[in-house]
Amino acid sequence: MSSVPLSEEVVTARLRAAGCVFAEEEAQMLLAEAGTPADLVAMLASRESGAPLEVVLGWAEFCGLRILVDSGVFVPRRRTALLVQEAIALITPHDVVVDICCGSGAIGAVLLKRQPRIDLRAVDNHAAAVRCARRNCGPDGQVLLGDLYEPLPVTLRGRVNLITANAPYVPTDSISTMPPEARLYEPMVALDGGPDGLDMQRRIAGGAPEWLAPGGSLIIETSRQQAPRTADLVRASGMQARVVRSTELDATVVIGAMSTFAR
Repeated sequence: MSSVPLSEEVVTARLRAAGCVFAEEEAQMLLAEAGTPADLVAMLASRESGAPLEVVLGWAEFCGLRILVDSGVFVPRRRTALLVQEAIALITPHDVVVDICCGSGAIGAVLLKRQPRIDLRAVDNHAAAVRCARRNCGPDGQVLLGDLYEPLPVTLRGRVNLITANAPYVPTDSISTMPPEARLYEPMVALDGGPDGLDMQRRIAGGAPEWLAPGGSLIIETSRQQAPRTADLVRASGMQARVVRSTELDATVVIGAMSTFAR
């Protein structure tokens, strides 16, 4: 492998030839991140093969933070900033926050940055995601391996102030229409939401009332098309539901609210 450094012009041209829309910006990022000429050659080849830029770099920018991203872990999307914005508006110091299907831990990391005094528990059933999330959330967040609410301590039942969930919500038959960067390089369990895309949302909404405190909230990311059905799932579990949409982020969340009356 040649040790002669590749120029920015060459890197840009190769990225453009590979179909990268923002070739100039990506070239600058690869050049900045590569430690040696050999590193740059390897990173460029990986990107040319179709690997997501964030995986090639080893990080993704999300809500002003650099989130570490490992191969095989769901890459945080810009649209999830809407979920984060709504969560920040709801949390106060010492609140118990549970992030379900946490992936890289991006949501929890940002919430800890904005409100360091929350009691954060992040959960994922994918070991690689848990390892990545522990790096991003650091010692201030507890990252647990397991299925949805299963690994949470029973002492949290009825005491959680906020549950956030960016669970898979792509219908199985729609996976094939996703960009190759997602469907070929990210874990299918982080994408496939079942026949109608709502399998995980049903389970999350159905289990939330057992864990939420009176007045607690659930925020679920969903699609604009699925939002009415997601809201119905939340209502069916006994919560009030409202849909929040951001055209700027092309993002939609459903927010469920528990009654403030004691159990």
